[in-house]
Amino acid sequence: MTDALKRLSEEGVAIWLDDLSRKRITSGNLSELIDDSHVVGVTTNPSIFQKAIAGGDGYQQQLADLAARKVTVEEAIRMITTADVRDAADILRPVFDRTDGQDGRVSIEVDPRLAHNTPATIAEAKQLAWLVDRPNTLIKIPATKAGLPAIAEVIGLGISVNVTLIFSLERYRAVMDAYLTGLEKAKAAGQDLSLIHSVASFFVSRVDTEIDKRLDALGTEEAKALRGKAALANARLAYQAYEEVFSSDRWLALEKAGANKQRPLWASTGVKDPAYKDTLYVDDLVAPNTVNTMPEGTLEAAADHGRITGDTVRGTYEQARAELDAVAKLGISYDDVVQLLEDEGVEKFEAAWNDLLKSTEAELKRLAPEA
Repeated sequence: MTDALKRLSEEGVAIWLDDLSRKRITSGNLSELIDDSHVVGVTTNPSIFQKAIAGGDGYQQQLADLAARKVTVEEAIRMITTADVRDAADILRPVFDRTDGQDGRVSIEVDPRLAHNTPATIAEAKQLAWLVDRPNTLIKIPATKAGLPAIAEVIGLGISVNVTLIFSLERYRAVMDAYLTGLEKAKAAGQDLSLIHSVASFFVSRVDTEIDKRLDALGTEEAKALRGKAALANARLAYQAYEEVFSSDRWLALEKAGANKQRPLWASTGVKDPAYKDTLYVDDLVAPNTVNTMPEGTLEAAADHGRITGDTVRGTYEQARAELDAVAKLGISYDDVVQLLEDEGVEKFEAAWNDLLKSTEAELKRLAPEA
């Protein structure tokens, strides 16, 4: 069942699970995935927590305790989510130790309502790192314009970061620049650079969803031929940018001081269009020193019938550029697409967070002891 996952790992792709819930922790399911499915990390986001906590399984006692203490709904959510992340981090700690800190990590995101507020994002990242209090945590910060200086500042404080919601190549280069700036700040402050890790979460499937919609609206044979090409092309060109930045003189000086490369992480790898093979964004994004964070359905599909044939990224850059150029020639604006996707990504996470606030507040009221 897991030969494909084993091969994927051997090709240098770290397999992280894009999901977390208390039931997954307490049932032993997470441990099983680590032992049997080559899972070496976990990512979370506001939508994942909203589904987990709204499902209610395993949270009732903590919610009752929080209700008895009359905590605010924001504090309740932070106590619940950081508890899950802490427990998952403890389960993954042997992987963290075995990989010298590269894997065995669990990501938790800053409040999505702060996505356009730099000082608040920095403060929230510091608070989350303190609350979880595990060395194998990654604090997720969105790659909005306001997020970029926050990334540099938080890295400079020695806090490891997962940069999320990256859609454009230009923004990805800005993210890598922010990481290097942060490392330079950390070095100047006397931080041990070898203890700072980062991944850059480059979103994949949503690019195809939006561009395919625009191609379908054109309806020409030329447009139809480009369906399902843009997301892979975009991600492959991101890897080309990664190779350039992390072979630069600026990077080599930091590497000499003990710094770790910021690995590209393929996010949003669940296929949205049933016309495409369900392992598309796994099989066709194999490259060394990357992470693929998969929802469980994609993980199971990759284990069952993934076709891992070696590196499917390097050597494709010319073709990838030609495919994005062909999309642009049809009048589809790349800049418009990636900005829309960033805006929608922030809005979706905000909406999930607001739903979580409402459902948790209702539970706290229901469970509050009689006056």
